[in-house]
Amino acid sequence: MKKTSLVVCLATILLVVGCKPAEHQEKESKLVVTNPIQKDTVIYKNYVCVINSIQHIELRALEKGYLQNIYVDEGQYIKKGQLMFKILPSIYDAEAQVAKAQKDFEEIEYQTTKKLADKNIVSPNELAMSKAKLEKAKAELQLANTHLGFTDVKAPFDGYMGKFEVRLGSLLDEGELLTTLSDNRKIWVYFNVPEAEYLNFKQQGGQLPKVKLLMANNDYFDKEGVIETIEADFNSETGNIAFRATFDNDKGLLRHGETGSILMPVDLKNAVIIPQEATFEVLDKKFVYVVDKNNVIHTREIQIAAELPQLYVVSKGLSTKDKVLLEGLRLVKNNDKISYTFKSTEAALKEMNSLFSE
Repeated sequence: MKKTSLVVCLATILLVVGCKPAEHQEKESKLVVTNPIQKDTVIYKNYVCVINSIQHIELRALEKGYLQNIYVDEGQYIKKGQLMFKILPSIYDAEAQVAKAQKDFEEIEYQTTKKLADKNIVSPNELAMSKAKLEKAKAELQLANTHLGFTDVKAPFDGYMGKFEVRLGSLLDEGELLTTLSDNRKIWVYFNVPEAEYLNFKQQGGQLPKVKLLMANNDYFDKEGVIETIEADFNSETGNIAFRATFDNDKGLLRHGETGSILMPVDLKNAVIIPQEATFEVLDKKFVYVVDKNNVIHTREIQIAAELPQLYVVSKGLSTKDKVLLEGLRLVKNNDKISYTFKSTEAALKEMNSLFSE
């Protein structure tokens, strides 16, 4: 029994020892090293934004009275000049009739006085006085008709109705809010840029770029926008300055008051770039394994300036002379001596792109 156990143990030891070189060889075959590359690239800065209609106004009652009729509905698209509300016109209609009667009377008086003046029966001053009374009556009639016209509230431009702030039969005060009206054919998108990024932007030439709009559902708006204006002053509390971009919205997808994110392109000269898969994270910090001249790996912290699809732009911690472990990060630890195969970053990206396209 003892001899049999000894034979089994020896066989097991030999089997384990014999397997170690194979395992080591398999580990080494999985280690791939690459080098950071340096090239000009474009990144997109993300800014929270607010979407406004190019025209968004409040419609208010210009006269006091009861709301007699509502001819439109909330959210309806209406045309310029379309009748929207009618305020009970009884008082203003009566005032207009009184003014018209007075104007007619003064006109008859003037014609009579003119005939007498032509025959030198009355003086020229009396004719001038009669004419002045007629002009005053005409002005009062025009004023009465204007007040009467204010009882018809019409759309000043094409746009979408907001919600009703009053209901049929409401007693309105002069200036009371009725609803809002939005022209959404173009939209203005406002976003705030920190002072440092504004200065970088201006120092790089300050050319106003086209921007993208990421909507609240994480889809991109189908048209690019143009930055047209930058506000004059910084906000002293936030240290930001407001940019405004304009987008065509002929399909009416965007509405006043929506939110989203603006993606503004920023040109980076001689950016140091590595594949994202060459990094690992510890306590919210990014690290890579750098291979020295003796093929020993060392952990090194890096700082990320920007994130691209499958890539990181490194602002600090790496140069193009470094060799970085690309594949097999979980098979090694700090200060391990390794054997590896080399793969350029360009080749690694081609492989990743082919995998994503399959």
